[in-house]
Amino acid sequence: MSATPTASHQCECPECAGSVNFARAPLNGEVVRCGDCGVELEVTNTAPITVTLAPEVEEDWGE
Repeated sequence: MSATPTASHQCECPECAGSVNFARAPLNGEVVRCGDCGVELEVTNTAPITVTLAPEVEEDWGE
C-alpha cells in the first residue's frame, strides 16, 4: 500500500494557492499545515476536501 497522496486527498491552500496533500482522508476539524507557506489550515469539509485558515489560539482557551 502506498502512502502517496491521491488527487482525492489534496486541496488548494486559500492563502498561497499551493497544493495541500493528505496521506489519508482528513477528518472534519483536523488542523494541517500548508507545505508551501506554512499557514495552519482547518479542514471544513471532507467531500470535496476544503480548508480555511485555522483560528488563532486565544489566551483564555481552555480556562
